[in-house]
Amino acid sequence: MKKHSIIALALLILFTTYTPNKGIIITKLHVEKIILENNFLLKDKEIKKTLAPIYGTNLVFLNNSKIEKILMQNDLIESFKLKKKYPDTLKIKIFEKEPTFILQSGANKFYLSEKIDLIKFYDFIDYRDLPYVIGNEKNFKEFYINFKKTNFPLNSVKRFIYYETNRWDLETKNKKLIKLPPENYTKSLNSYLNLINKNDFKKYNIFDYRLNNQLILK
Repeated sequence: MKKHSIIALALLILFTTYTPNKGIIITKLHVEKIILENNFLLKDKEIKKTLAPIYGTNLVFLNNSKIEKILMQNDLIESFKLKKKYPDTLKIKIFEKEPTFILQSGANKFYLSEKIDLIKFYDFIDYRDLPYVIGNEKNFKEFYINFKKTNFPLNSVKRFIYYETNRWDLETKNKKLIKLPPENYTKSLNSYLNLINKNDFKKYNIFDYRLNNQLILK
């Protein structure tokens, strides 16, 4: 009896927005309208085009996994929330990944998120001044985890440059070049942060830490 009451209550909530004298037929509740929210980088038209197979689908029995399969093919989408608005509307709140870096890998260009997820490159005006990563995302991911521990100001970095000797250079926006060793590079980054604001070191543009326990200034 309790089970029947729950089902009856669910159906009551489902159909309270409808005029009784028009009648309710579940098979008629098809998706005719999709409303998108919270998408700032992706255009409505672009998302709705990929969701074309959803139109005409029965709204009651529409499975979230079907929406997920379509939306998550777009690598700019982190997640989404779905709300059915009967009789014919689907509301989708989009949560986008935010580009944090521009990855230059050979002739190819991508965005990287804060989590170092690879994102298709679009020429977004607001993201043209992001730090460049010259290399590949796999090598950069490990480096960036350690880089963040130093509290090095990311907004001061112009480029991260990877070398096959398994080391990185950092080029800052004020034209300072920091040459890092393959190992213990966080120590070198911290050293640079301690020196850069001292008057005796402001005149130097190259901080070379590649030799063990040595700093070469140029």
